[in-house]
Amino acid sequence: MATMENVIVLVNRIQRACTVLGDHGGGDGTASLPTLWEALPSVAVVGGQSSGKSSVLESIVGRDFLPRGSGIVTRRPLVLQLHKTEDGVQEYAEFLHMPKRRFTDFALVRKEIQDETDRLTGKTKQISPVPIHLSIYSPHVVNLTLIDLPGLTKVAVEGQPESIVQDIENMVRSYVDKPNCIILAISPANQDIATSDAIKLARDVDPTGERTFGVLTKLDLMDKGTNALDVLEGRSYRLQHPWVGIVNRSQADINKNIDMIIARRKEQEFFASSPEYSHLSSRMGSEYLAKLLSQHLEAVIRAHIPSITSLINKTIDELESEMDHIGRPIASDAGAQLYLVLELCRAFEKIFREHLDGGRPGGDRIYGVFDNQLPSALRKLPFDRYLSLQNVKRVISEADGYQPHLIAPEQGYRRLIESALNYFRGPAEASVDAVHYVLKELVRKSIGETQELKRFPTLQAELAAACFHALERFREDGRKTTVRLVDMESAYLTVEFFRKLPQEVDKTGTGNPSTPSVDRYADAHFRRIASNVSSYIGMVSDTLKNTIPKAVVHCQVREAKRSLLNYFYTQVGRKDAKQLAQLLDEDPALMERRQQCFKRLELYKSARDEIDAVSWSR
Repeated sequence: MATMENVIVLVNRIQRACTVLGDHGGGDGTASLPTLWEALPSVAVVGGQSSGKSSVLESIVGRDFLPRGSGIVTRRPLVLQLHKTEDGVQEYAEFLHMPKRRFTDFALVRKEIQDETDRLTGKTKQISPVPIHLSIYSPHVVNLTLIDLPGLTKVAVEGQPESIVQDIENMVRSYVDKPNCIILAISPANQDIATSDAIKLARDVDPTGERTFGVLTKLDLMDKGTNALDVLEGRSYRLQHPWVGIVNRSQADINKNIDMIIARRKEQEFFASSPEYSHLSSRMGSEYLAKLLSQHLEAVIRAHIPSITSLINKTIDELESEMDHIGRPIASDAGAQLYLVLELCRAFEKIFREHLDGGRPGGDRIYGVFDNQLPSALRKLPFDRYLSLQNVKRVISEADGYQPHLIAPEQGYRRLIESALNYFRGPAEASVDAVHYVLKELVRKSIGETQELKRFPTLQAELAAACFHALERFREDGRKTTVRLVDMESAYLTVEFFRKLPQEVDKTGTGNPSTPSVDRYADAHFRRIASNVSSYIGMVSDTLKNTIPKAVVHCQVREAKRSLLNYFYTQVGRKDAKQLAQLLDEDPALMERRQQCFKRLELYKSARDEIDAVSWSR
């Protein structure tokens, strides 16, 4: 079971994993909550240029590995993770941007830091907020994460923009403003503490001093007869935590490549033998500073465990929701892939039916075809022109042929009616086409609304093609059926309609058959024929206005609901694993998004489990 003794190891591991996944401050984490990196405490090293920041870090690590020089040397943040190993294990370093290479020569570590800085900023004095991540594994370190930031400056030098002073301060503030950031404020002892850039900045962001650790460097370089006791004992500037004095290696020691272990020993000897500082020697030096920071970091993490756990749980919920939204990973076996395809198709069909049945908008447009478009088309048919007196005379005359009709022009009637009924084909077919286009649009809309399908563009295209093919068959059936309805009206006229029509009487009014009958070639006679045919056409129009929608719904809408994908299901069932995999081919960007989301989810779950184990064992 985990204990609080290795909690910093856990935090280091979580921070490193966050960094690998890009789930850190300034990154593009999936979740909208603060990132886990931001929630975990860290230690930021802040100081003016040439304040001894690099020497302090090297003293803590026990290795000479940082670039040196005059002016601005640290031009990118360096996230330094220290991992304590067992005694006897060889020390080594790893860069995040070179994960497969271990550095055992720390001179090469220094060179890589410089080279990686130059790769982004060029060989200039420009700065960049993009951090370099370095992990050092050694038996001589404590478990700790430190962030080395560019040194604060007051003046831009040649080759730097005028905004460099503010740019550096803004960069440093972006780290130390965070309430979980522990500030390691480095100030040189041979300068007035009132002018310390680090203390000034720390006071702005941490006015109570609860997050600030003051470090005083260069104690051995103070003028003779002076000392820093007022600062170290908290009289000049009081912090919540004790000040720590550090004696760095001299330039001569650096030039001679004096070992850092020897340098630590010399530092201890300085404090132990100093008349001014000997009473503070147990609380001075780089080793004490490292242990102090490690202990404090552990205490801060302990205090923040509830909030960190809460953040992790909320983020896990967000990531789970994100995974559900973009879809879980696809199984590799054909059976599971076929099942997935069928499930996706069923989800589409459910939405499509909802559009037709009224659960979603769109199906009402089909009713609009029957209630508005079809009646309007029927009313606009050119029966007035077709049943004009001149056309009726022509048709009747042509139907009589060489022998005029004796009583009623039955053949003329039939020819007028049959030709008029052909006009109904247009509205019938137009209704079929209109419903077909509505159904096609609803298919497109339903595919777009099926969230599960969004990750599979190939399947979307195949599904749409299969639906359109089926709808074409339904349209053809609908066209045949509606046209057949019109043809049925032409094939057999309703005799009862004409039997009920009032009969023409003769002009004499005697009713005597031998009496000369009415003039059957007068205009009034033809007008009555036109009126009778118009009445019959009106009756048929009313009938078709009711039967065409029935045919369309039966052949197109009903079949679309019942068997839209029947043929597609048959074809899919015959596909092998390779073909199914092609059908489930995803957008590469979506696959990458899911992979990143999955990795983050695993990270947060692992972090939750380990932190829970730590909290239970306190």
